[in-house]
Amino acid sequence: MLLRSSKKRRGDVSLSDPVGTDKEGNDISFQDILGTAPGQVEDEVVKRISLEKARRLIRQLPRKERTVIEMRYGLLDGTMHPQHEVAAVLGISRSYVSRMEKRAIGLLRAGMETSDES
Repeated sequence: MLLRSSKKRRGDVSLSDPVGTDKEGNDISFQDILGTAPGQVEDEVVKRISLEKARRLIRQLPRKERTVIEMRYGLLDGTMHPQHEVAAVLGISRSYVSRMEKRAIGLLRAGMETSDES
């Protein structure tokens, strides 16, 4: 397993890896070129990757669960809709909306954790 893991990581590049040298012979990294605070670029990249994983996982949810998540968290129109509005749109009870939301969040959480391990 360790060998498999190291093969996966072989292509990884760090923002602090040297990409060249300056006039004095000091190493220059991507981070130096970008001129940002340490960790800022890496944090943004991790955020974007996580957001894309979440979007992909949401698209894979069953239709009703996806609708609940999209409406409750404002993913469709930027407005977070209360449970009673979601229930009216789907023709179900508020308590069922709550259970579906909880189930969908569990599926998303499990998918994000599984995605991180691979």
